[in-house]
Amino acid sequence: MERIKILVVDDESRMRKLVKDFLVRKGYEVLEAGDGSEALEIFYAKNDIALVILDVMMPKMDGWQVCREIRSYSKVPIIMLTARGDEKDELQGFELGVDEYISKPFSPKILVARVEAILRRTGKTEDEGILEEGGIRLDKAAHMVTIGGQDIALSFKEFELLTFFMENKGLALSREKILNNVWNYDYFGDARTIDTHVKKLRSKLGEKGELIRTIWGMGYKFEVNE
Repeated sequence: MERIKILVVDDESRMRKLVKDFLVRKGYEVLEAGDGSEALEIFYAKNDIALVILDVMMPKMDGWQVCREIRSYSKVPIIMLTARGDEKDELQGFELGVDEYISKPFSPKILVARVEAILRRTGKTEDEGILEEGGIRLDKAAHMVTIGGQDIALSFKEFELLTFFMENKGLALSREKILNNVWNYDYFGDARTIDTHVKKLRSKLGEKGELIRTIWGMGYKFEVNE
């Protein structure tokens, strides 16, 4: 089966190698470009690039220009990388249609988690109905969860909660974000309902419940040690 292609654009070769190594380890095919002009050449030459990771500060043509060019031609997901944490930069990125905006320095594992979440959202992953992390297998179509071949009986909300955690593996999720995505924006109940559901979910997952870590004062993180 053909691997999903990701274009990594950064004028720092060490940064490209770091990102590439983590993505290749996850089974992606990575194309590299050292500046904006080269990036556009590669992008136009290939018609099957699934996602672009794009640095802002580059010679010849910066990331904003590359983003504008790509957006005039394609809706391919774009993750912008920048050393600047300026809110104006971030807003400009989103106005140009950037999907994610990550400030350097960043954790490569977090970047990979963002890549996987975006590709799932855009339906680019293989077997998108199946999630497998840390020994937990979740089948979205069949609404089934199994651990070691054993079925785990979850309520509808527990299933949705676990799906959201697994789709955002490695990311710290606030209670507000969980409410907005699992209970939807029109939910006005107490955020403590999340804690109750997480407690029940952990109990049903047995020892795998430890994969759902509490981030004190914030929320939760689904973390798998690889």
